[in-house]
Amino acid sequence: MQVIVGADRTRIVLSGEVDADLGPELQEATAEAEQRGLPIEVDAHHVTFMDSSGVAFLARLSIRSEHRVRLLRVPPTVRFLLEVTRIGELLDVVDDDVDEPFEPVEPPA
Repeated sequence: MQVIVGADRTRIVLSGEVDADLGPELQEATAEAEQRGLPIEVDAHHVTFMDSSGVAFLARLSIRSEHRVRLLRVPPTVRFLLEVTRIGELLDVVDDDVDEPFEPVEPPA
């Protein structure tokens, strides 16, 4: 997982299995993104599995962010969870982000 700060938004890139093992990292990513105060987007393109920890992470982001959180390039398994849990109603789900290029302002940590 990476948190990348851009000029006008913060991007959290998730990959692989997003489960309870990532709990501390997900909390750290939430805190770091909140601290920036910018709109947050989560790139889920490379997520292969997500459990309730990942769903809770997305819910926490959506509740704590001053801006509506965008979820980018959502794979079918994650999209299913968003629909079943209705967390998808709290997020803007975007299939592609080619219209808005992302420019990091500092190297990823």
